[in-house]
Amino acid sequence: MKPNKILLVEDDPNLGQILKEYLELKKFEVMLARDGKAGLQSFRDEDFEVCIFDVMMPIMDGFTLAEEVRKINDKVPIIFLTAKSMREDTIKGLQIGADDYITKPFSMEELLLRIKAILRRTAANSETAVGVTEYKVGDFTFEYDTQLLKGLSTTQKLTSKESELLRMLCIHKNQTMERSKALKAIWHDDNYFASRSMDVYITKLRKYLKSDRKVQIINVHGTGFKLVENPTPIDEEYSDEKQEQTNK
Repeated sequence: MKPNKILLVEDDPNLGQILKEYLELKKFEVMLARDGKAGLQSFRDEDFEVCIFDVMMPIMDGFTLAEEVRKINDKVPIIFLTAKSMREDTIKGLQIGADDYITKPFSMEELLLRIKAILRRTAANSETAVGVTEYKVGDFTFEYDTQLLKGLSTTQKLTSKESELLRMLCIHKNQTMERSKALKAIWHDDNYFASRSMDVYITKLRKYLKSDRKVQIINVHGTGFKLVENPTPIDEEYSDEKQEQTNK
């Protein structure tokens, strides 16, 4: 089982390194960034199960960083670390969408317990999401049970494999859907021929979704695919047209 991946953004070099080493000892994979701008770039480049942001940082503070992250992914858990205990700061953090808030100084054990609690809650929510049969994607509504993809002016009947693939993308919306997991779940094999078949179905889904430019299926090099709503400029670099040219 792959370790849970954490994005830690902390400008204090000593605290940042101590937290990173402690969490790695607890079998987490940790990416450490020293300021909000670097943290945002890391978030755009990779997928994380939990984000831990210091509030007071140079270049971009933790609140601003969280707001930018929420534009990309409105579900990833965020924990704020702060030296302040002012009620206004706590309220602001929660309004942005923080899942937890820890005031310095804190114990490593307390942070670990809060991370584990959030991961348990996230896992439970993911299991619930699998039971959902209707998904909203941009201007589209996807009805899994009837295999219908309904746009503003069109309705597309999907094949069984198209439906299964789109459902997995919807469940992982704004997160990477790993190629190998999708192949094993839908094709029951991850060999070369199954992989090429999946690429064909991805191309078909892109064509069905093409009328809404707010929705894109982008390639995540060496990993899989990501169904993105309201793509960032970096996502735009991997637009449908560029990807189709790359696949030719």
